[in-house]
Amino acid sequence: MKNENRSEIDQLLWKVALKDDESAFRSLFLDFFPSLCVFAHRYIDSWETCEDVVQDTFFKIWKNRKNLEITTSGRNFLVTSVRNCCVDYLRKKNAEMAWQQFEQLNVSVSITGDVYSTVELENMLYEALSHLPENIRFVFEQNRFEGKTYSQIASEQHISVKTVESYMTKALKQLRIDLKDFLPLFLLFL
Repeated sequence: MKNENRSEIDQLLWKVALKDDESAFRSLFLDFFPSLCVFAHRYIDSWETCEDVVQDTFFKIWKNRKNLEITTSGRNFLVTSVRNCCVDYLRKKNAEMAWQQFEQLNVSVSITGDVYSTVELENMLYEALSHLPENIRFVFEQNRFEGKTYSQIASEQHISVKTVESYMTKALKQLRIDLKDFLPLFLLFL
């Protein structure tokens, strides 16, 4: 079959399918399903997932058939639809992975078995800060609690910006160690 004939058949099948002709839609599905799965595999590694995505694409097309506006060939429309469904799937998968990581953080926090008030968390933070050398603690407090920039602190203390950066790095490193069991909670403060 020539490409021209194939394009005409695509358009004809779409016109029929849009008029609720299930047999034409079934033919369209059977004709394009395998090649669309191969196309989806460019984006998604799992063949089973590719099949699900392509089936979902056809389901959405059938469900929304009355509102479709096909301005390209049927083949181009299908390929674009499958690509969009692949992108949606990947976005959802990434969001789920991020949520799972967040849940794991919550589990590690809940393992401590206690719920802490803001005052208790502040006390823990100030206790950890008291273990820092005075100059490092001062720079940290000026930056995080007073909202001063590294440049402002450096100017006021007559030290270089690099020294301020170094102090902040040391402070944060030590606080991460001292407060590791409560880190997700302190991310709200720091």
